[in-house]
Amino acid sequence: MRGRYYSAEIVVKSGFVSGRVGLQVSHEDLDEWERCLDALQAEEGAEWPAGDRSAWVDVVPDDPVEVTVHDSPSTQIAVRVPIDVASEWLEENRLRLARVRAAVSAS
Repeated sequence: MRGRYYSAEIVVKSGFVSGRVGLQVSHEDLDEWERCLDALQAEEGAEWPAGDRSAWVDVVPDDPVEVTVHDSPSTQIAVRVPIDVASEWLEENRLRLARVRAAVSAS
């Protein structure tokens, strides 16, 4: 069902910082997630979800990958974490996206 929003969370956990922020995502956001994964595979940066209605993630495919979680517009806090990713991290994220789409379709 297009136009519907689903509850989700962005979770950050490292040896230094740990936190989570809630957000609402739509089918269109899931489509955008797939486009972001394509961009990252092409070694381009990605921001997800688009817009300024909720928290969002900025991913820069450096070595290590740099992930910034923005809690906007709520608290205006941003946390940047460098991540050493395994070679199959994009495929793992594509599988995660497929599981999310299946769960959304079932609801």
